[in-house]
Amino acid sequence: MMQVNEIRQQFNHIDQTIDQAMQACSSESNIPQDLQQCLQQMDQQSDQARQVLQSQDESQIIQCVDDLEELGDRALRACEQADGISDQVRSAVTQAHQELSQLKHQLH
Repeated sequence: MMQVNEIRQQFNHIDQTIDQAMQACSSESNIPQDLQQCLQQMDQQSDQARQVLQSQDESQIIQCVDDLEELGDRALRACEQADGISDQVRSAVTQAHQELSQLKHQLH
């Protein structure tokens, strides 16, 4: 498994990307509720993951990343199915999903 410090560094960047996606969505009025819920859950889950990273429990860290990646999948699907979403929102959601997927694959 990756070193916990490496995971923390990547996770800090992922957390920023999730925040960017949330900000992009908050500036638009036509965001589907499913996408909003996914991003809110990702934000909450990332807060929980920060606590788990402090524990350095490998199995819990992997589970948190897996859960976040699943939420990223849902957010990406919701984004792909929605009409009229800006490129900024699509880009932010896609980037968050890609970064979570990459971290997940590095942990497995």
